[in-house]
Amino acid sequence: MKTTNPIASLFGHSPFKPMQEHMRAVKDCVSEVPGLFDALVNGDEEALVAAKERIFEKEQEADDLKNQLRSHLPKSLFMPVDRRDLLDLLDVQDSIADVAQDCAGLLVERNMEVPEPMKQPLLALVKRCVETAYFSAKIIEELDELLEMGFRGREASQVSDMVDKLNSIEDETDELGMVLTKVLFENEDEMKPVSVVFWYQLIQWIGDIADYAEKVGDRLRLLIAR
Repeated sequence: MKTTNPIASLFGHSPFKPMQEHMRAVKDCVSEVPGLFDALVNGDEEALVAAKERIFEKEQEADDLKNQLRSHLPKSLFMPVDRRDLLDLLDVQDSIADVAQDCAGLLVERNMEVPEPMKQPLLALVKRCVETAYFSAKIIEELDELLEMGFRGREASQVSDMVDKLNSIEDETDELGMVLTKVLFENEDEMKPVSVVFWYQLIQWIGDIADYAEKVGDRLRLLIAR
């Protein structure tokens, strides 16, 4: 009997197709983050709420795909990849969308006014962190080629090089995060102490988008190594 479940049908073509489908949903979710922070910096509450709603909706779509994938991932896969490794990769992918949702929720639930000196470094950090997530999604699109090559050869070397580049991009986000944190602390005397605490947390969450993206590459490198 033919299956009507889209995730189950994807497994018929490739064990990695559902992983790629999930990562595309994560990328769609993260793509709304720059608009969220643009609205914050511009003081546009209506646009801020609209961006938050889109992020929550797309995070839910990614969550639904994750749950379906977990339910239909075969117990035994005839390929050089352990099921637990795939589930671990899936969780890291999903964490990217989760932290985007955390940022959106905080910005709507609490009035987070942006001090003028923080605006430019904030938007620079957001942009680079989102670009890091995009690059990790690009690497996940290489999974089919990796499988065809048996996780060896030129394709494996190419993916390893891409992971190296991803790590380098994430290093840039660390530096941008430190710059923004320094600006925050330089202006903390003009802010309420609780606002400083929330801003520090928000900066950490923005950085987590890039951190989890980097972990996607690291998990993929482990798959190649095994």
